[in-house]
Amino acid sequence: MSLDGKTVSPSASHAERAVPHNMSPAEIADAQRAALAEHRLGFAEAFQKYKKAIIWSVIVSMTIVMESYDTILLGSFYAYPTFQKKFGDKLGANSYSVPAQWQSALGMGANIGIVIGIFANGFLIDKFGHKPVILVSLVVLTGFIALTFAATSRGMLLAGQILCGLPWGTLNTIAPSYAIETAPLALRHYTPTFVNLCWVIGHLIGAGVLDGLVNNTTEWGWRLPFALQWMFPLPLFALILFAPDSPWWLVRKGKQEEAVGALDRLSDSSVDNTQVAALMRHTVELEAKLNFGNTYWDCFRGVDLRRTEIACISWIAQALVGFSLQGNNAYFFELAGLASTDAFKLNLGVYALAFLGTTLSLPLQSWFGRRTIWLAGLVAMFVPMILIGILACVTQSSGIKWAQAVLLLVWFFMYGWSFGPLPYVICSEIGSAQLRSKTISLSRNAYYLISIVNTVAAPYMLNPTKGNLKGKAAFVPAAFILIIFVWSWWRFPETKGRSFEEIDIMFARNVPAREFGSYVIHPADEFGGAAEERKSNSEQ
Repeated sequence: MSLDGKTVSPSASHAERAVPHNMSPAEIADAQRAALAEHRLGFAEAFQKYKKAIIWSVIVSMTIVMESYDTILLGSFYAYPTFQKKFGDKLGANSYSVPAQWQSALGMGANIGIVIGIFANGFLIDKFGHKPVILVSLVVLTGFIALTFAATSRGMLLAGQILCGLPWGTLNTIAPSYAIETAPLALRHYTPTFVNLCWVIGHLIGAGVLDGLVNNTTEWGWRLPFALQWMFPLPLFALILFAPDSPWWLVRKGKQEEAVGALDRLSDSSVDNTQVAALMRHTVELEAKLNFGNTYWDCFRGVDLRRTEIACISWIAQALVGFSLQGNNAYFFELAGLASTDAFKLNLGVYALAFLGTTLSLPLQSWFGRRTIWLAGLVAMFVPMILIGILACVTQSSGIKWAQAVLLLVWFFMYGWSFGPLPYVICSEIGSAQLRSKTISLSRNAYYLISIVNTVAAPYMLNPTKGNLKGKAAFVPAAFILIIFVWSWWRFPETKGRSFEEIDIMFARNVPAREFGSYVIHPADEFGGAAEERKSNSEQ
């Protein structure tokens, strides 16, 4: 497509063009028509034409609301009086705390299960498609929830967390993959961003439930939040049973007619889905011509290594910018000296601000693009994080503690419009069509591996019987923010407004990250002789 900026010569060599040879000129012409239509499609028109795609994406993304609710519980329970009494050790009169090593083990248990589930998902989606994997995961999770609900010991709770982590892992990567593969270019950042919004919604529900039950002195104070996990799987199963599978997956499997049928279920009748499917096939065959692979090993070879690097670091960064504090908000507030009831109310405020920030990111991504928001977000998050650390070094008072709490709320708002949603977008679109599920799986697993380190380190940094760093722990993520900014300046590309095929071509040509936004791709380089012939005919 012709964009303002750097010009690519129309006389690019055949090797540079790498146009697929397995499609007829008519099919290539259909693919080009679909590409032109996709670039011309605005938000309002796309929303009108692809309402069904949005609805199905929202339904599949609701599995993330379920998982988000599930995974927030345990970290928050460490500040929960009845949970501390059941699973903690007595520190003094009416004072209990779950030992740091068990906090690490319980948090790490869920993450280990998630890592295994995510890795397996890269194979499962390629073989069976998105829908069957979602349905089986929901059934399996329904059974495993019983272990956490009925737990009578820390060991039983750990076993439940590990087993629940397996279906959490598969669902974790399916939602962004399905969202990106069912949306047109004009909506491509909206649907993955909604996946992140679902994480925030799940956290909000969880924080509200926990705040409502924090004064419950019976075991139901912590068992009921676990039991409420069962409200999600059955209705989600019933809805997703009728969802279309990803048309991209069908094209990769050579099921062209079925892909057209799936596309018909995702758009209205005004869209020529035969052309859309032809563009998908053209992209898949172009990737084969460019020697892009389709195995996990291929993610670490040639051009795909760079794409894997960007995806992995983007999601790792999400965990590093709030290292030790993010995910332990209520615990941090309590250790800072706030009462349990105040800590959980502030925790609810954290997720309300994250919801607001994520909602704001939707128009921001349309106006400014991925790279600009990413870099601005790093600067915006650094300021409150470093101030939290500085305030921890002065004489402590009630006012200082509340100031730190407010600054953490500000940090979460900044995170909400930048680093919260952007990894879902960039990691979903940066991988090739053949490696999309595996790229998402690797990057999400990279995030969880860092989360395991965080889970092990945070209790030792924050626990009053260990490091007891309190607000000084903020210096660690502040340092990570600076490091990530340097990497991002040189390596983080702008993919706003780029089709999957254009992204493939720019990576194949090793275009520098800072030039992605202005780089021009000539239609002949993308569609070969068919494009040149159509241009010639239109000029006559």
